[in-house]
Amino acid sequence: MPDNLVFLLIVIGLGLIVLTFVFSYIPLGLYISALAAGVRLPFVSLIGMRLRRVPPGVIINSLIKATKAGIALNADRMEAHYLAGGNIDRVVNALIAAQRAAIPLEFERATAIDLAGREVLQAVQMSVNPKVIETPIVAAVAKDGIELKAKARVTVRANIERLVGGAGEETVIARVGEGIVTTIGSSVTHKEVLENPDTISRNVLSKGLDAGTAFEILSIDIADVDVGKNIGAQLETDRAEADKRIAQARAEERRAMAVAREHEMRATVQEMRAKVVEAEAEIPKAMAEALREGKLGVFDYYNLQNVQADTSMREQISRSGGAHMPSVTPPQGQEPK
Repeated sequence: MPDNLVFLLIVIGLGLIVLTFVFSYIPLGLYISALAAGVRLPFVSLIGMRLRRVPPGVIINSLIKATKAGIALNADRMEAHYLAGGNIDRVVNALIAAQRAAIPLEFERATAIDLAGREVLQAVQMSVNPKVIETPIVAAVAKDGIELKAKARVTVRANIERLVGGAGEETVIARVGEGIVTTIGSSVTHKEVLENPDTISRNVLSKGLDAGTAFEILSIDIADVDVGKNIGAQLETDRAEADKRIAQARAEERRAMAVAREHEMRATVQEMRAKVVEAEAEIPKAMAEALREGKLGVFDYYNLQNVQADTSMREQISRSGGAHMPSVTPPQGQEPK
């Protein structure tokens, strides 16, 4: 009898171990919830999810949610999307929201949008409730040189068909800014834009800026237009300042050349004066030589001195502005001229 009791205890222990192992891999509660919700899923599939490291709760709860919403989904495709790194719960919510809003959206399209990194549920909501994108302040210059600063509000709606591969909000903002600059730049005067700011909206909207983007532009409204600087006058001022600097540089160049020429002339004059002084230094020698050789007499020497004194006196009178010039008395033995 004790042996039978020991055997029974061993069997009960092994049974508990087996049951613990089975219930750790088989979510029995989820399976019962799925059956109660009308989701027919083989029991073996739950074990396979455990082995493939897929949380059964994510797949089962999403299947229950989709089934109650009237959307037929395949558990294997949902499992594949989860293994690919997608968010299956967000995809199911987007499918339900699209069905309620009568927006055609297939499971494959929703999973592709989700794997592309876009918020598929937010895209569906934006298709129902358009989003307003506010552009930064865009500065442009009209033909009269006046700068205008404009800000626009762009109302967009998500385009489900172009969410995969379509450009985002940054592209829309850049294109709208380009259209604003083009419209203001083609205006003859800035007053035309201030009087009719809706011309910017019409011109920008007619360019089809939503081509190739994930959005459909519904409207473009100019929120604010302000007058900026007089760019034309500033450019003229800068041009005049540049011309002034060029003229000053050329004048400085001419002045430097004139100074160089003046220095050169002074050097030449000094050189000539040196030669004159050198030549004048030879005169006494020549006169002494002439006196010794008898070629120059004493009276000739005095006459020469008299002429030099007379010449010096005339130069002094001419410098002082005197009009009267006294006569020079010739040396003794000479007749006055």
